[in-house]
Amino acid sequence: MMELIPPPLHPLLQLLLIVLVLPAAWFDFRSRRIPNRLCVAGFLAGIAANAGLGGWGGLKTALAGFAVAFGLYFVLYLLHAMGAGDVKLMGAVGAIAGLHTWLVIFAATSIFGMIAALALALSKGRLGPTLWNVMYLVRELLAFRAPWMRHEHLDVKNPETLRLPHGVSIAAGTAAALALAWWKAAAQAK
Repeated sequence: MMELIPPPLHPLLQLLLIVLVLPAAWFDFRSRRIPNRLCVAGFLAGIAANAGLGGWGGLKTALAGFAVAFGLYFVLYLLHAMGAGDVKLMGAVGAIAGLHTWLVIFAATSIFGMIAALALALSKGRLGPTLWNVMYLVRELLAFRAPWMRHEHLDVKNPETLRLPHGVSIAAGTAAALALAWWKAAAQAK
């Protein structure tokens, strides 16, 4: 059975994650864009490092992490809920972290993203409409309808939509997942 919190990644993989997500968060915060060259470099470094550290098994780990991360975020992109840079960044994170650690990063990123979204909605005085939008999105998606077709303000590409730099949430989720793995390892060593 797979443990909920995986052991810490190899130090090289941890370094690669940090070198990837910190500049991505900065670029996303400053310009709401994540450079393709950063995501491609992260993907290639993740594939190479995992293959170098673990041979074929490491390569499979990297490819599984990439496939699930990129695939899930691509679905969110198709639903107009995520930008293309976020998709590519999470794919690169998955390639470095591997599937198991990426799932923890994804959970932590989701929590940080929810907190940031609620804080933004509160700060803009739009908590009520935001919560209504969330319920509407869920209802429309469960009915297999595109929510942004009737309400274009629900499209992440609409300039009037409240938007967050998701790269910041990804960096925070990555940091939290790395810290959680080290905390668990330290607790088990006692």
